[in-house]
Amino acid sequence: MNRSPSRPTRLLLEGRADALKHHLPKAIEGDGIGVHHARIASRRLRELVPVLAEDVKGNKPRKAERKIRRLTRALGAVRELDVTLTVLDELAARDTLPRNALEDVRAHVVAEREERRSTMLKRMEKVNVEKLDRRLASVAAALDEAQAEEWRKALAARLQKRGKALLESIREAGQMYNPERLHQVRIATKKLRYGLEIASESGIKPATPLVRQLKKVQDSLGRLHDLQVLQEHVAAVQTRPPTAQVPEGGLDAVSRLLEDECRHLHGRYLAMAPTLRTAVESARQVVAELIRPAGRTRRSALAGTPRPRRAAGAVAAATETTAAPVAARGRR
Repeated sequence: MNRSPSRPTRLLLEGRADALKHHLPKAIEGDGIGVHHARIASRRLRELVPVLAEDVKGNKPRKAERKIRRLTRALGAVRELDVTLTVLDELAARDTLPRNALEDVRAHVVAEREERRSTMLKRMEKVNVEKLDRRLASVAAALDEAQAEEWRKALAARLQKRGKALLESIREAGQMYNPERLHQVRIATKKLRYGLEIASESGIKPATPLVRQLKKVQDSLGRLHDLQVLQEHVAAVQTRPPTAQVPEGGLDAVSRLLEDECRHLHGRYLAMAPTLRTAVESARQVVAELIRPAGRTRRSALAGTPRPRRAAGAVAAATETTAAPVAARGRR
C-alpha cells in the first residue's frame, strides 16, 4: 500500500529542522558563519512551531519551542560579537583610521567573545539536541494525522499582532535619532517578516514580495544596529587609561566616524519608513487569504476565469476539460 503524501505543514517543519541540524555542529565548534546560520535556522523554527501547534494535541510542540528558544539565546551572544569583528575589519580595510586604535578595540571584543563563547557552550549543554530532534519528529508525524487546519488562523492572528506592533514601534521611533527605539523597529520588522515567510512558503503568493520589502529595511536597520554595538565597545575602551601605541584622539576619530554613519543610516530609515507602513497594510491581504475557507478560496480563483461557451457534443466536453487545468494553475 502506497503511503499518502506528507502534508505541506510537515514538509515545512522538517525543512527548517534539517537546516538547524545541518548548521549546529559548526556553531558548536565556534565557526562564525555556522553560528550565524544556526541562529537564523533556530529563529525560523521557533516562529513556525507555535503556529503548527494549533493542529497538534498535547504539549510536545510547546516543549520543543522552549528548547529552541534556549538555543537561540545561547547562539545570539556570540553572533553579535562576530558581526562586530567583521565591521572592525571593514573599517581597517578603508585605511582612514588609526590602525592601533582599531586593534585596541578588536582586542577588547575578542576577549569578550571568548567569554561569551564559553557561556554559549555551557548553555547549549543544557539543550539535548537529540531529544529536540525526536520531539520535532513527533510533531511532524502528528501533523500528518491532523484533520483541521487551525494553523492558518493562528498565523493570521500572529501577523495581525505583529503588524500592529511594527506600526507602534515606528510611531514611537518618530523622526529623532534614538538607537534603542530604532532597534525596536528592527525587531518588529524581523518578526513580521518571519511570519510572512511561513505564509509565503505555504503558498500565499501576496506574502512573497512583502518578505523582500521587509528584508531590505531590516538589513539597513541591522547595519545601523551593528555600528551602534561597535560604538559601545569603542566607548568601553575609551574609559581605560591611554596606551602609548594608540595616538591621541585615535579612538575619538573612530567614534566620530561611527556616529556619522549611524546618522546617515537613520536618514535612510526615515526614507524607508513609508515602505514599512505600506507593507503592514498589504499584509492584511495575506491575513484575508489565510482565514478564507478553502472552498471559498477555490471559487475565488475560478471567478476570474471566463467560462467556456457551450458547444455541441465532444467539442463542449473538450472545452470544459481543458478549462479546468487553467483555473487550477491560477490557484497555485
